[in-house]
Amino acid sequence: MKKTLVSLAAVAALTTGAMAADKGIELKTTGQTVLYYNTLGNNAAFSTGGKSLFTSDGGAAASRANFGIQLNLDADLKNGFTLGSTINYLGTAGLEKNLVNGVMQSTDGTAGTVTGDKNIADEIYLSQLYIAKKMANTTLKIGRQELPKSLSPFAFSEGWNVFKNTFDAILAVNTDIPDTAIVGAFVADGNGNGFGHNMSSFEHLRVNNDSVSGNGGINIGGAAYMLTAQNKSIPMTTVTASYYNLIGIQAGEGKGADVLWADALVAGKDMPLGLKVGLQGGQINPRSNGLDSSTAFGLKVGMVPMESLSLCLAYSSVNDGTAAIQNVGGIKTPLYTQMIANQKAIALDSNTMMLKGVYNTGDNGKIILQGSMSDTGKKSLWKYNKGTVASPDMQGSDLLEIDLVYKVKAAGINWLAAYISQDFDKDKGTTKADHNDIIRFVARYNF
Repeated sequence: MKKTLVSLAAVAALTTGAMAADKGIELKTTGQTVLYYNTLGNNAAFSTGGKSLFTSDGGAAASRANFGIQLNLDADLKNGFTLGSTINYLGTAGLEKNLVNGVMQSTDGTAGTVTGDKNIADEIYLSQLYIAKKMANTTLKIGRQELPKSLSPFAFSEGWNVFKNTFDAILAVNTDIPDTAIVGAFVADGNGNGFGHNMSSFEHLRVNNDSVSGNGGINIGGAAYMLTAQNKSIPMTTVTASYYNLIGIQAGEGKGADVLWADALVAGKDMPLGLKVGLQGGQINPRSNGLDSSTAFGLKVGMVPMESLSLCLAYSSVNDGTAAIQNVGGIKTPLYTQMIANQKAIALDSNTMMLKGVYNTGDNGKIILQGSMSDTGKKSLWKYNKGTVASPDMQGSDLLEIDLVYKVKAAGINWLAAYISQDFDKDKGTTKADHNDIIRFVARYNF
């Protein structure tokens, strides 16, 4: 796959010079700068994949970091046309010299290491470049862009990593029907997401994406066609229904799959104790012989027992079909039970319970404590135990995950500190891990 290198000086000359001077177009400049650190430790023997927190040695990356700058250049092109573009610098600020041995995201696919000399062009990629046109109550958006999970639950941009993943897509939004948004999309390729993932490479969408680098799973050989309707006519209720036609999700078959997904959320100021109730469910139906349908169901109930405290209880169930209930352009799921790092355990052949509490201290930030328990089966994507990729009938491992997160905005910077604890099954008589500790620090300044 060819990689296009973009010079910041050239982009600045093209946009600020040619556009502003010759066309009289004003640019709106926004962006963010991010410092991201993640470290993992487990209780396995070093010879079988053991890692220690805050270390930068070993074959597989135990500690990862990035320093990035994102610049958005948007413009009103007149006559209902607008331009959107996002340029990203993704580096390490030299942290790999003695603090880390991997990156959260890359621009060259070096997921495990960050060694080697680079030119400035090797660390820059274009994540968005699109033209939008508004015609009455319809907006058409063509080009490289972000897609929101609220309207595209199976092909969406994930915000958990350094920068969001994006898609080459055509998107149309119509609001002619009262209280209703109709969204249609053609989604061709995406740059994906995951630990160490190459953000400058736009490739096929994928199902059952379970690899650490985000490159595993089954290719969608064609594209994804999506139709979503979101309606708010019922008081205090938002109903969203989506249909996807995935073209070719099995090598050599090319028959694809149909995806049906619906979500209903009841919430409002008149609800007692701030009660919120959500219901979701749907199915992925492969059109190839021998591939089983995947069916999922989810329920969540939230409340605000006191002004500074909110609680949520959620449940999800996914059967043992062929395709995971998962973002085809990333690694996360649309399920209510999605936490920081449990996506592999909840996306397929799994029943999961989750309890979450958020305590808002005001200016001193938010404290989030959440836990989930997943009872997984043989087809689960969670592979820490019971076999390997070559032995799919022996996969699956129950997972208990507990997340403690602190978020605060100070000195204009959004700070995040998180501790993730994972306990899972272990094969008898082996030295494999049955516990993970993950610590994450993120500083994000929006301008």
